[in-house]
Amino acid sequence: MTLASMTGFARVQGEAGVVRWTWELRSVNGKNLDVRLRLPAGLEELEPRIRERCAKVLQRGNVSIGLSMQRDQGEAVLTINQTALDAVLAAVDLLRQRLPDVAPPTLDGILAQKGVVELKEPEEDPAVREVLLATLLSTLDEALDALVDMRRSEGSAIRDIILGQIGRVAELTARAESLPARQPEAIRARLAALVAELMDASAGALDSQRLHQEAAILATKADIREELDRLHAHVSAVRELMAAGGAIGRRLDFLAQEFNRETNTLCSKSNDVELTTIGLDLKAVIDQMREQIQNLE
Repeated sequence: MTLASMTGFARVQGEAGVVRWTWELRSVNGKNLDVRLRLPAGLEELEPRIRERCAKVLQRGNVSIGLSMQRDQGEAVLTINQTALDAVLAAVDLLRQRLPDVAPPTLDGILAQKGVVELKEPEEDPAVREVLLATLLSTLDEALDALVDMRRSEGSAIRDIILGQIGRVAELTARAESLPARQPEAIRARLAALVAELMDASAGALDSQRLHQEAAILATKADIREELDRLHAHVSAVRELMAAGGAIGRRLDFLAQEFNRETNTLCSKSNDVELTTIGLDLKAVIDQMREQIQNLE
């Protein structure tokens, strides 16, 4: 399965008879799938069907879906609103009684009053409406396919970036593992020199046996074998997830947090300048990798 990002855009147009429309879809990062709709008045019945279609092809992301429609004006019919006309004529009669010398209003003046003349769409045949709704949803499916294609294209690019970054993490982990300062002989020599220096400085006042015990405890606390093993395991887990594909963004984000945790511990245990440098490089790569991961579905 391929990877998909949560960022994408699609626009698809359609028409049926005198009606033309445009679907516009945008998606950005989100913890879950959140679909927001902007539909023309009278098409609210489409909302559950739109959400159902989105849930079938999208796993995560904040998705905005807008539908704009235009209808040819030639089909609209001018009608007289009888109630509004009666109210205007009643007002004219009242004014004529109170102001008999004033010229009566003209016909075009009366018809120009708000609400007297209305532009009405003809009654829509239910069968024709169902065909229109089906065609609208068909073009929505086209738009969703285009959105998914764009998200997968970006996901493929992100996949290559993350694989490069995880390769860098593996390389830095191997370097930390092979540092001369981490070899048992080097650790023993460093601790022995430290103990000897403390004994000389204290003129033998310190208990040498207790001092050696404390040095052994410090050596155990400074050991990073466990952190290195976990880093190797996390690298393998990321590569397996990337190979499997699909909606793996959440699991990769969890692993990125684990990478960061192990690297912080490694840096805190470091007693070598080169190991600290490697730890800081690891943190930088892991932060960059997590930024990319958070774009994935």
